[in-house]
Amino acid sequence: MFDISFTEILVIAVVALVVLGPERLPQVARTLGHLFGRAQRYVNNVKNDIQQEMELEELKKFKTSVQEAARSIENTVRTEINQFQDIAAGTKSVTATDPVLPAENMEKTASSFDPPGAPGNSIQQPGGSKLDSNDTTGIETHR
Repeated sequence: MFDISFTEILVIAVVALVVLGPERLPQVARTLGHLFGRAQRYVNNVKNDIQQEMELEELKKFKTSVQEAARSIENTVRTEINQFQDIAAGTKSVTATDPVLPAENMEKTASSFDPPGAPGNSIQQPGGSKLDSNDTTGIETHR
């Protein structure tokens, strides 16, 4: 902070010894030490207060940004939930107006998904005739 060399401090000490005398110099040095310590503590306290205020401002900014992000996420989730509920409500209304398929129609629908050769289905042969998978005529069994 101050550019004071050792020789300058030595000159100040000699002048203080001559001016104040040997009886009062220790008491004055002690008082100056206490005042210097108080000044340092005051400066450090001011620095700490400024640092805390800066950190507090940063935390407030961070808090607001986190709150904004939370609101944004909450709004997005609510929008998605509302869309899902609208779709679910639309699906419920469609299924409520459609008649239930009779059991025989369901069997026909299910059998249309069976692979060729499954029981009850026929296979188209290259000659144009159909081979029923339940038909066992013409198949020889060896025992």
